[in-house]
Amino acid sequence: MDWKQAWSTTTDTTNIVLDALTPICAPVAARWDMEADRRAKLRTPEHLKELMAAQRAWNSARSTSRQASAQRRTARKETSNPLSAARRAARTADKAARAHQRETRTSLKTAKANYPATLRRAAVRAHALHTVPAGIASWVMSEQAHALTIWPAGTSLGLIGLNVVALWLGRRTLAVQTPDGLSLEERQLVERLDPSYWVQHAEARGLDGTVTTPATVTRSGIEAGIRLDGQWTVKKLRAATDSVRALLGARTDLPMLIAAGSRGGWAVIRLRTRSAAPDGIIRWEPGAAFGVDMVTGEDVDVPLGKRMLIAGMSGAGKSTASRPLLAKASDGPVNVLVIIDLKKVEGRLWDHRARVAYTPDDVVQLVNDVVEELTERLDVLPKGQATLVPTAERPRITIVVDEGAEVISACTVVETVVGYTDKGAPITVKRNALDGLDSIARMGRAACIDLWWMTQSPTYNDGVPRQIAKQLGTRIGLAVESPTEARVVFGESAQEKGWKADELPLPGVAMVRDGKRGSDPVKVRYMDDDQVIALPAQTIWHRGTDAPAAPTDRPPLRLVKDPAPAAPAQAPATNRDRVLQAVRDGARTPRDITDRAGINKGTVSREIKALKAAGLIRRTDDGILMADTPNGHTGKASA
Repeated sequence: MDWKQAWSTTTDTTNIVLDALTPICAPVAARWDMEADRRAKLRTPEHLKELMAAQRAWNSARSTSRQASAQRRTARKETSNPLSAARRAARTADKAARAHQRETRTSLKTAKANYPATLRRAAVRAHALHTVPAGIASWVMSEQAHALTIWPAGTSLGLIGLNVVALWLGRRTLAVQTPDGLSLEERQLVERLDPSYWVQHAEARGLDGTVTTPATVTRSGIEAGIRLDGQWTVKKLRAATDSVRALLGARTDLPMLIAAGSRGGWAVIRLRTRSAAPDGIIRWEPGAAFGVDMVTGEDVDVPLGKRMLIAGMSGAGKSTASRPLLAKASDGPVNVLVIIDLKKVEGRLWDHRARVAYTPDDVVQLVNDVVEELTERLDVLPKGQATLVPTAERPRITIVVDEGAEVISACTVVETVVGYTDKGAPITVKRNALDGLDSIARMGRAACIDLWWMTQSPTYNDGVPRQIAKQLGTRIGLAVESPTEARVVFGESAQEKGWKADELPLPGVAMVRDGKRGSDPVKVRYMDDDQVIALPAQTIWHRGTDAPAAPTDRPPLRLVKDPAPAAPAQAPATNRDRVLQAVRDGARTPRDITDRAGINKGTVSREIKALKAAGLIRRTDDGILMADTPNGHTGKASA
C-alpha cells in the first residue's frame, strides 16, 4: 500500500467534508460569538458595583422581611384581637418589608442582566443544573441493575463536545480555491460569493436567510446561485441590490443581474466581469449579423419585416448601430428604404440608396406618398392573404424616422401649397405628418411597409408618440439617461426583469427585445461613413410611374450640341387635381369619381376631405358637393 498516497487521499476527503460542514456551522458560531461579545461588553466595573450594591440591598431587605414576619407571628400569639395596636403595627411593618424586598429583588435582576455571567459559565451552570437533578431522578426511577439507564451526565458531556466541535467548524477559515487566470477583481468576487464568507457576513448587511452556492466563472463573468430562506423572494433580493453589492465589494459600475433561479426558492446572481464578444470594435462586413451577444458570444440578427423602436442617448451610437439594419433594408430588388432626416446628417450618407426627406414639406409629401401606397396595396391584397409578398413592382418599404423628437416638433402642422386660384394666389392646407405615420405604424405590416422610429429622448409624447409606440414590437435600446426612459423602451417591468438600458456602457452596446431574447447585452457591429458611401447605389422609391432612375457612378458622355431652350413643362396633375376636375366634369358619386380619375376609392375619400378643407368644394344641406368650374356653371356631385 502506498501510505503517502493513502494519507493524501484521506486528508483531501477530510478537508472536503469539513469544507461542506463549515457553512452549516457558521451561523451557530456567529451567534455564540455575538452573544459572548455582548456579555463581555456589559461586564464593566460600573455594572459590577451596581450588582454588588443590589445584592447588599437584597440581603438586607430579605433579613428585614424575615424579622417583620417573625414579629407579626409573635403579635398574633400575644393577643387574639385583630384590631389591637400591636397586631396592626406588626402587620403594617410586615407589608412594608415585603414590598421593599420585592423592589430590591427587581433591582437585583436588572443588575444581573446588566452584569451577566460569561457565556461559558452560563453554559456550565445550565449543564450542571440539568445533570444533578436529572441524574438523581434517573437513578431513583430506573431498574436496580441500571443496565438501561441513560445517564444525564453522559448526555451533557456529549452536548458539550458537539457544541465545541460546531464552534470550531463555524470559526474555521476556508481557503477558497479559485480557478487560474482570474483577475484580482474576479478572485475577490469569487471568494466573497463562497458560502463560508457569505454566511459569516450576510447578517451584518441585512441578508441573513440567504446562502450562496460556490461561484462559477463563465465566458461573460461570474455566476452563483442564492438559496432564499424564510420570507426572502427574488423581488425582495432585487430591492436589496445595494446590500449585495456592498457585501461583495463590487464596483458601482459593474453590471450585476439578479434573476429567478431554475426552481422556487432560488435566485441567480450574474456579474458581468467579462464579455463573450471580441474585444475592441467589431467591423461590419456584407452579410454580417447586427451584433454579438456579450454573454454567449453568438451572432444576434434582426430580420426585416419588424416595426421597430431604436432609442439611445446622444453619444450612445444610435445612428452607427442602425447602419447594418439600414444596409439590409435597402439591399436587393424587393427592398427599398426611405429616411426622414430633419437633422440633415445621416441621410446624406444614404441618398444613393434611399429616398431622403430633409424639410417638413418633404416629410409631408413623403408620408402622403407612403400612405397612398399603403392604401393601394391593401385594396389589391388578395382575399385570404394576410400579408403582401414583396416583389420588384411592390417592394418592401422601410420608412426610418431618424429623430422622432424633431419630427414631432417640426411636422405636427405644416402648410402645404395644393393649388392656385385664377388670380395666381396659392391655396394652402395644413397637414400633419404624424397622422400618416400613425396609420403606417398601425396598418403597414400587412402591406409590407415597416416603420422604424429612432429617438434620443424615449419618453411618451416627447420623443415617441404613445399610439405609435404601442405598434413597435421590436425594441433596440442603447444607453439611455434614466430608468424612466428604460421603462418606456422595454416596458414598465423593465428594471425588475434586467432590462437596465440606463446601465449600459457607451457606445455601441445595446439590448434587443424581440419576444425571444433575454436581457443579455449585444455588442453592435461598427459601420463607418466610408463603408456606407461605398455601398452600391439602389433604385430610389417614388410613388407613380415617373420615378427617377437609380443613380449611377457617373453620367455618360455625349457629343451633342446644346438644344434650344424648350418651353417650361407643365407640372403633372396631382390626385387632388384629378378629383376636383372629375367633380367639375359632372361626377355625382365617389364611384363616378373613381372611374373618371382612375384613383382608388380610399384616395378619393381623402382628397374630397382635403378639397373641402381648402374651400374648393362645399357641401349643401342635402349632402350635395358643389364646385365652381372655370366656365362659371356649377357642377354637383353626391357625396
